[in-house]
Amino acid sequence: MSRIDTRFAELAAKGEKALVCFLTGGDPDLATSESLILELADAGADIIEIGIPFSDPLADGPSIQLATLRSLEAGTTPPSVLDLVKRVRKKSEAPIVLMTYFNPVQKMGLERFASEAALAGADGVIMTDLPPEEALDWKRAADSVGLSTVFLLAPTSTDERIAIAAEMASGFIYCVSRTGVTGARSELSSEIAGFIERIRRVTDKPVAVGFGVSTPEHVREISGFADGAVVGSALVDLIASNKDGQLLAKVREYTGSLKNATK
Repeated sequence: MSRIDTRFAELAAKGEKALVCFLTGGDPDLATSESLILELADAGADIIEIGIPFSDPLADGPSIQLATLRSLEAGTTPPSVLDLVKRVRKKSEAPIVLMTYFNPVQKMGLERFASEAALAGADGVIMTDLPPEEALDWKRAADSVGLSTVFLLAPTSTDERIAIAAEMASGFIYCVSRTGVTGARSELSSEIAGFIERIRRVTDKPVAVGFGVSTPEHVREISGFADGAVVGSALVDLIASNKDGQLLAKVREYTGSLKNATK
């Protein structure tokens, strides 16, 4: 079993749901990212998503776009994010999922990226703009080195798309709570519980809900019908707004409040 599979199994045995936390690798710099990832894991994050900055982040809203820009301006590259994972892995066994777009992976080469990601210690990859119907080459490369491939599904996904993604996915399925881009919202979509039911009809793989999730109340609501909640933009905003030496403490407090809502 992968670290992701093991974590979901452990949580299910305890009656808890997963807290998945996202940050952009290299924002504001790689050394701070390393400290933040370790803090997140220690504070209760069950799975950590590390975004590889890309110049055209189509699925992301302003918060993560700005984080991506800060990271790129700091000189972050895909290889440097893999080096970041390698350093984290020496200190933590927390499941790590890389979030990226297809272009940087294709540029490096599918087999090379999969191999180097696995060697660095990553457990899975989300390629935001890679539909499952076009993912066979990537899946072969990822499966050959034991990397999970997490696919995105949205409320607009057809039953056919849901079935294909559910069959091909490993680790978990990322359920987008609403159409549009990433970004914190005050309320979750009323459609999301019904959408999860549609996914449940065709798979028993874990389902995590993201996009717009920002508060313990959101996490508690999601924990009532899904296996995990993904918090990204709100955490990225917290990182961006705290440069006074209290960043790690504030991230720990926020993460702890989110994790408590999964129990």
